[in-house]
Formats: sequence, structure tokens, C-alpha cells
Amino acid sequence: MSRNLASHSFDNRSDRSITSSRRGFTLVELMMVAGVIGILAAIAIPRYSGSKDKAFVAAMMADLHSAAIYEEQYASENHGQYFSGVATADAPVDGFRASKDVTVTLTAVNILGSSISEWTAVARHSQSPESCEIRTGIIACTTGEDLTTGRIVQN
Repeated sequence: MSRNLASHSFDNRSDRSITSSRRGFTLVELMMVAGVIGILAAIAIPRYSGSKDKAFVAAMMADLHSAAIYEEQYASENHGQYFSGVATADAPVDGFRASKDVTVTLTAVNILGSSISEWTAVARHSQSPESCEIRTGIIACTTGEDLTTGRIVQN
């Protein structure tokens, strides 16, 4: 009887040693996880980059819209004459302050003594290759020579 107990306890020890030796992951399992993470990253990173570019363009367009409001308000108080200047977040021009990392260049054409005057503005974001321009109330954004957003009206 004692002989059976001894062999029984030996068998339990060998079972424990087999299960305790299997603590980590196999190389195949680790490679599968790395592959899945790589695929997810390949999908997510370009989408994130595209979202950032769209946000930069949206900030430039919003600044140009605000600049238009300031220009027209200024003109209504100054006999139809517009203002010029370069506005940034740190250096406003006639009350107009651009968003962070956006530079808006306002150019006014005022013919003194007449009611003919107009203005244009160009917005550039420091982290985007695109620039946006407003002319006669229409905002167009471009990358180099290509028109990417906006509306063109032909007469």
C-alpha cells in the first residue's frame, strides 16, 4: 500500500513540472500578435495623418471667414476702406487674431477718393503644405498648383 502512495505522489510531481514549464508564449504566437498590430498600424496611421491635414485646412478656412467679418466691419467704419497686414496668434491686425500656427496675410487695395476698394487674404498653416485664399468672398485652398477645396465662379 505504501508503495502505491509513493508512486502516486511521484506522478503528481511530474504533472506539475509539465504544466509549470509552459508559462510563456511561443514564437509563433508572438509573431501573430506582432503581425496583427502591424496591420492595424498600417491602417490607422494614414487615416490619422489625413485627419490632421483636414483640421489644418479647416482652421485656415475659419480664420479667413473671421478675417472677412473684420474687414467688412472695418470698411463700414472707415468709409469703405479696408486694412492690410499680417496677422498671427501673437500679433493681431486691427483686432483680427489668427489661430495658433496660422498666418493670415491681408492685402487691401484702396483707391482714395473713390468707392472702389477690395481686399484679399491668404492663410498658411505652419504644419501644412496647403494654403487658403479668399477673394471676393470665395475661399479656395491649394497645394502647390492644384485646387483642392473651394469654389470657382466663371463670368
